[in-house]
Amino acid sequence: MAAATAAYWLAEHPSIVSFRWSPTGLWFSTWAFLLTFLASYVTLCLTLDAILAAVHRRRHRPLPLPLGPIPAAHAFLMAAVSAVIFAGMLLSALAEIRDTRWSWRGRSRTTPFRWLLCFPPGTRSSGRVFFWSYAYYLSRYLHAARGLLAVLARRRRGATARVFAHAASVAMAFLWLEFSQSFQVLAILASTLAHAVAFGFRFLAGAGAGLPAAGARGVALACQCALLGCNLLCHVGVVWMHFGGVAGGGCSGIGAWVFNSLLNAALLWVFLHCYAKRGVCDDDGSNKKLM
Repeated sequence: MAAATAAYWLAEHPSIVSFRWSPTGLWFSTWAFLLTFLASYVTLCLTLDAILAAVHRRRHRPLPLPLGPIPAAHAFLMAAVSAVIFAGMLLSALAEIRDTRWSWRGRSRTTPFRWLLCFPPGTRSSGRVFFWSYAYYLSRYLHAARGLLAVLARRRRGATARVFAHAASVAMAFLWLEFSQSFQVLAILASTLAHAVAFGFRFLAGAGAGLPAAGARGVALACQCALLGCNLLCHVGVVWMHFGGVAGGGCSGIGAWVFNSLLNAALLWVFLHCYAKRGVCDDDGSNKKLM
C-alpha cells in the first residue's frame, strides 16, 4: 500500500500526468523573470562581497558573519527536496517507458535507453518527467542560496566563482524545459541523488550528529566528481546519437544542448578552481584541506 500510494503521488497524480510547461500559469517560467533574477542575484552577491571585502581591509582581519544553524537547515531542506525529486523522476521515467512501450515496437528505432539520452525531435515539455524537471528547476533557486551563504561567510576562496556557477545552474534547468532538451532525465536523476547524499552528510555534520566536517566535505567531493563524470558520459551519448544518426532524425533541443555544454565547461572550471591543490571549497563558507 505504501509503495502504491507513493507511486500515485509521485507519478500518477493527474496534476503530474497532465503537466505542461508554459510561460503563463507557472511560477518563474518566463525569460523576463529568469534574466531579472540572474542579474539581481549576481549583482547582490558581488555587491555584498565587495562591501565585506572593504570592511575586512579596514579591520585587518577576517569578518565572517555568524550564520548559526542556517547552513545546516538549508542543507537539510536541499537533501529532502532532492530526494523527493529523485524518487519522483525515477518513478515517472519508469511510468513513461511503460506507457509508451507499444510505440517502440515494429519500425520504430527508439528504445528506452535511447529515449533517456535523446528525446525524439518535436518532443514537447509536457507529462510526468517534465513535471519533475520543473520541480528541479524551482529547486535551483533554493540551491542558489548556497552562493549567498558562501559570500556572507567570507571564509573561503572562490565564492564569486560559485555564485556564477549557481546562476548557470538555474539557467540550464530553464533551458531544459524551454527547449525540451535531451538527456535531462538522467542528468536530473544523477544531480538529485548526488545532492541528497552530499547535503544529507552536510546536515549531519552541521547539526552536531557526530559526523566530522572533513568527512562531509569528502563525501561532497566524491559526489561532485561522480556527477561530473555522469554529465560527461551523457554528453558523449547525445553527440553519438544525434550526429551519428543512431537517433534517426536527431535529438530534441540540440541547440540548447550546445549552450548547456558551454555552461558545463564553465562549471568544470569552477570545480577545478575550487578544488585545486587538494583544497575543498564548501558552499557554506569553509575552506580546509582534506587530510
